[in-house]
Amino acid sequence: PRPAGLAMERTTVLITGCSSGIGLGLAARLATDATRRFKVYATMRDLAKGERLLEHLGGCCPDTLEVLQLDVTDPCSLAAATQRVQGQQLDVLAVCNAGVGLMGPLETCSDQAMKTLFDVNFFGAVRTIRAFLPAMKRRRAGRIIVSSSIGGLQGGTPGTLWHGEPRGEPRCSGCGSAPGLPFNAVYCASKFAVEGLCESLAIVLCPFNIHVTLVECGPVHTSFLANLQCPDPEGSELQ
Repeated sequence: PRPAGLAMERTTVLITGCSSGIGLGLAARLATDATRRFKVYATMRDLAKGERLLEHLGGCCPDTLEVLQLDVTDPCSLAAATQRVQGQQLDVLAVCNAGVGLMGPLETCSDQAMKTLFDVNFFGAVRTIRAFLPAMKRRRAGRIIVSSSIGGLQGGTPGTLWHGEPRGEPRCSGCGSAPGLPFNAVYCASKFAVEGLCESLAIVLCPFNIHVTLVECGPVHTSFLANLQCPDPEGSELQ
């Protein structure tokens, strides 16, 4: 048992993408932990959307939570957030809850839409990890948790067959892999990139006692689908 009067040391967690979805749920869950084990820095691009998080907390902000502005596509915003937590012992960095989707035939996806998706889903994760990693290395301790997706796995699992041919004949979806996700080519490509990034980082960060965790989510009830970028159904590309 802990001696009377001795405060419990809190685990400090910084979470990206807390205005909705997984990031919001994770921030609310940790900030309201009954044993107050966590100090949570909940970050989001638009602080005006922080009201959603406060609603989950009953309208008040506990001392276990601090809301920060952080846009993973903006180096200046990242630098400001890093400066704000400087001097804190950041134990857990939960990255890539900030994400966007793009659905449609590849020929209908504009260069700008594809660049935007990669800027958030992949380069946003890279920038965030890169910003907070030096402090973890100096301490030789930490955990990085990255929200990936089953979209970063499908098309890459050897030996799985699917019945896509006429008369039910089994066919491999490319070199003996599991079937991919139709019309999600660019989104899946960004998640495959995240998987490669994290699997490589896991090896080189292990000697620093920094552990990398990939969470490969399936369908989750969030606003992600409502915010999908899609081609105009009346556009010439689909005619």
